[in-house]
Amino acid sequence: MTQAFHDRIRAELAEIDSQGLTKPERVIASRQGPEIEVAGKRVLNFCANNYLGLAGDDRVVQAGLAAQERWGAGTASVRFICGTLEIHKELEAATAQYLGFEDCILFAAAFDANGGLFEPLLGAEDAIVSDSLNHASIIDGVRLCKAKRYRFANSDMDELESQLKAARADGARTIVIATDGVFSMDGYIAKLKDIRALADKYEALIMVDDCHATGFLGPQGRGSYAHHGVEIDFLTGTYGKALGGAMGGFICATGEVVALLKQRARPYLFSNALAPAVCGSSMEAIRIAGGGEGDALRKQLFANADRYRAAMTQAGFELLPGEHPIIPVMLHDAKLAQDFAARALELGVYVIGFSFPVVPRGQARIRTQMSAAHTFDQIDRVVEAFTTAGTELGVI
Repeated sequence: MTQAFHDRIRAELAEIDSQGLTKPERVIASRQGPEIEVAGKRVLNFCANNYLGLAGDDRVVQAGLAAQERWGAGTASVRFICGTLEIHKELEAATAQYLGFEDCILFAAAFDANGGLFEPLLGAEDAIVSDSLNHASIIDGVRLCKAKRYRFANSDMDELESQLKAARADGARTIVIATDGVFSMDGYIAKLKDIRALADKYEALIMVDDCHATGFLGPQGRGSYAHHGVEIDFLTGTYGKALGGAMGGFICATGEVVALLKQRARPYLFSNALAPAVCGSSMEAIRIAGGGEGDALRKQLFANADRYRAAMTQAGFELLPGEHPIIPVMLHDAKLAQDFAARALELGVYVIGFSFPVVPRGQARIRTQMSAAHTFDQIDRVVEAFTTAGTELGVI
């Protein structure tokens, strides 16, 4: 029986590889930044979520070291037993204040934040209306909840309204519309103005996952809802991207909602508290993002995105349209995407080929991502390398 099990696993891995879907794990031997060391050489990094370039910023690093020096490596406990440190409360307060909410609750990962949100707040009498392209963590969080589930096509407001009508007709007590603020595989920004209007019409609440918006989208980088100038009810996010690049997630909401989550959210109750070093680095990143330097970084980030989009379009590549610094280069074929990423690395550019099941079949791509730390010269060098790879592989 044991041998049969391992034979099956081996066959499945072989099938994945034969379809060109194997995702290589390349080891980085340096601090995160616009240039990194891979396989003994320096390469340009154009696929990290390091939007503001703070993951390797020495101030962020030193703030994390100082926090660890004071508070130790960790709490060796969950929060409600003996795992809440002063620095946890400070980070919760700083996050809530920065993003404009009453309160905040921390999680070991943003995946856990989405996994812990719905089940404590909603029951079988309630409904969740979810965008079809929502992150896997939202999907899993919804599955853990007993609320009735409804689904609408990505950013299709007519279908969203139809599902809201259906939920109301089915007698839902509370309806929550759940959406990514930015859809990470495509760089599309959710239509939160339209969603807000429909939520008001059907007396629904709005939940937004802003992992790919917090820190750099909207005024002061407060996210997709600030970008659209609307209010939302529940915000989930991460410290693992623009806000320092470490790890950890959060939910921002009213004080009462946060209080209930601290009593009943299972990922909070049964996971160790966020490491002090992460808290220290994240608070320093919030300080930078929320001030004048953050404004300058955001301006540079979007200038970089504009330059890259224009040059890649001129070179003949197919890009998904948008304004976000996630800029997918569409190749459609999974093996081609892997071959392109491998050739780009040989040419000095670190990117990853995305294919099924991360994206739908037939929509394989290189998901490039801009950082404020990139220079125009680096962008031009990447476009040159991509043009070489694209010509050799018949992409352009």
